[in-house]
Parts: sequence; C-alpha cells; structure tokens
Amino acid sequence: MSSGNDKYWYNLKTGEVEKGFESPAPDRAGPFDTPEEAAKAPDVIRERSRAWAAEEAREDAWGSDTVSEEPRDDQ
Repeated sequence: MSSGNDKYWYNLKTGEVEKGFESPAPDRAGPFDTPEEAAKAPDVIRERSRAWAAEEAREDAWGSDTVSEEPRDDQ
C-alpha cells in the first residue's frame, strides 16, 4: 500500500494538481494515479454528487406510490 505521497491530488482552493501531501487534507481531493486524473477531480466530484443526490431521492421516494394519506371512498 502506498503512503499517498507518490499519488496526485487536486487542491480544492487553488485548482492546482499536486504530487504528494503538499496541502492540508481538507484542501485536497484524491488520491489519483496520474496528474490528468487529478485535474478532472471537479468533474468527478460533481458527477458523484449528482449520483448520490439521485440515489437519496430514490430512497426518499421508495414506497411513496403505494402509500396514500388520503382517505379512500369505500371506508
């Protein structure tokens, strides 16, 4: 297992790609194997956020089409 010092990171504050632990952890996204992958970090983060939001929406809506709070006419 590598220490992360040989990996690439995306600096969230500066928008720069860094090799190793140049910046504090809260300012980094990664690790990535190549500088090209690290440069795409904002796109990866946006896509993952969209996917997580969609999954949460599906989970929140689960079963909502089978349960109704309105009274039925035959009761």
